[in-house]
Amino acid sequence: MSLKQRLEQINEKVEESTKKINDPYYEFKNKILINVIEELEIDFKEISDKNQKMINEISYLIDNNIEKEDLNLTSNQKSRIREELINEIIGFGPISDLLKDNEITEIMVNGPNSIYIEKHGKLQLTDVKFKNNDHVIHVIKKIVSPLGRRIDEKSPMVDARLPNGSRVNAIIPPLAIDGPSITIRKFSEDPYNIEDLINFGTLNSKMAEFLKMCVKGKLNIIVSGGTGSGKTTSLNVISSFISEDERIVTIEDSAELQLTQKHVVRLETRSKNIEGSGEISIRDLVKNSLRMRPDRIIIGEVRSAEALDMLQAMNTGHDGSLTTGHANTPRDILSRLETMVLMAGLNLPIIAIRNQISSAINLIVQQSRMMDGTRRITHITEVQGMEGEIITLQDIFLFKQNGVDSNGKVLGEFISTGIKPKFFKLLNQRGINSSSELFSSF
Repeated sequence: MSLKQRLEQINEKVEESTKKINDPYYEFKNKILINVIEELEIDFKEISDKNQKMINEISYLIDNNIEKEDLNLTSNQKSRIREELINEIIGFGPISDLLKDNEITEIMVNGPNSIYIEKHGKLQLTDVKFKNNDHVIHVIKKIVSPLGRRIDEKSPMVDARLPNGSRVNAIIPPLAIDGPSITIRKFSEDPYNIEDLINFGTLNSKMAEFLKMCVKGKLNIIVSGGTGSGKTTSLNVISSFISEDERIVTIEDSAELQLTQKHVVRLETRSKNIEGSGEISIRDLVKNSLRMRPDRIIIGEVRSAEALDMLQAMNTGHDGSLTTGHANTPRDILSRLETMVLMAGLNLPIIAIRNQISSAINLIVQQSRMMDGTRRITHITEVQGMEGEIITLQDIFLFKQNGVDSNGKVLGEFISTGIKPKFFKLLNQRGINSSSELFSSF
C-alpha cells in the first residue's frame, strides 16, 4: 500500500477528531502533505531523518505548496506547519519532537488525545495530540513495518524498537479499550558509562570499582529491580568492563544493549508468524549460544524457562555471564529464579534448584526507582552458598535512606557493610587485585 493510500485511510474519520482538537488548518495541511508525497521522486522507504539533503528537499516542496494556497499566514504559522508536515513524512508524527528531547525518558500514548511523558523521573501530561485512532495506528505501523512486524486485529500487540534502540510496546483495539496505546522507553544514543551513573547518584566510586573487579574476575552477576528501575542501563554499563579480547554473545527479546566492544554477536528473539509458527524464544537462543564459543553470555532479561539453561551454562564453565530480572529485593530474585526454573517443566526438587542457583550466581545488584524518580543501586549482595535448604546472602554495599527533603528529594548515602566477600580470594586467583580497604565502612 502506498503512503498516499495510507494517508487517505488515516483521514477517513477525521472530521469528528478534528473538531475535538480544534485544528483549523487540518484540511490545508492534509492537502499539502498529499501533494508533497506525490511530488517526491524517491522511495518512501529511503526517507531518513538523518539525511539533511532529503529534509531540505521536502521542506522546499512544503514551502512551495504553502505559498500556492496564499492563506496569508504568519511566518510562525508557516514554520509550525512545515515542522508538523516534516515530522509526519520522515518522523513519527506528533511524537517526533518528544523523541528528540533528550530529557524525556519515556513516552506514553493513551489514545489520540492523552499523551504523557516521563521527565526527570516524573510523569507529565503533554499538549501533544494525534488526529484520531487511525493516526496513532499509522504511526505504530510506521515503527514496526521496517522490522518485518505487523499489528492488526489478528495481531493486536507488538514489541519493537526504534532505529536509535528505544523500546516500543504497542497495543490496539479491541484489546485497548480507549484507543491505541504506545509506550516508548527511550535509551540514550550515546550509551552511558560508569562516570555517568556516579554523577546521577546511582552508585558511588567504591561500588563502581567493586563491580569492575567482579566483571573482570568473570563472576556471574544478575541485576535485579522493578519496572523502570534502570536495570538495562546498569547492565549495559557493567558490560562495558568486559575486555576487548573476549567474544560476547548477547540475547534479548528486543535488542537494546549498546556494547562498545568489537567482538559482539547480537541475537534477538522472533515472534510467531500469522500462521502461529516460527517462534524463536530466549531459551532457544541460550541453547544455541552455547555452540557459538562465547567467552561471555549476556541475557537481556530472564523471565521464564530459559533461567534453567542460563544456570546450567553458568555451572558448566561459562563464567562471567550477566543478566537482569524483575524483583524487589535480592532475596526475591532468588525466589523468582526458582519459579522460572520450574517453568521448564522438569520435576526438579526445590533443594536441587537452590543448589544450582547458589553455585551459579555470585552477585546480585539490586536497583530501585526512588519516590523522587531517581534510580539507585540499593544492594550489592553476595550469594555465599547453602546453609541447609536456604541460600545464604551477604550484603556488601547498601543505600541507606535517611528521609526526604522539603522538595521531595530522597536523602541518603551509600555505605559499605565492612564485610569482605567470600569470592575475594577467587578474584585474586584470577589476577584481580584490590585493597581490602575497598570494603571498609564509610
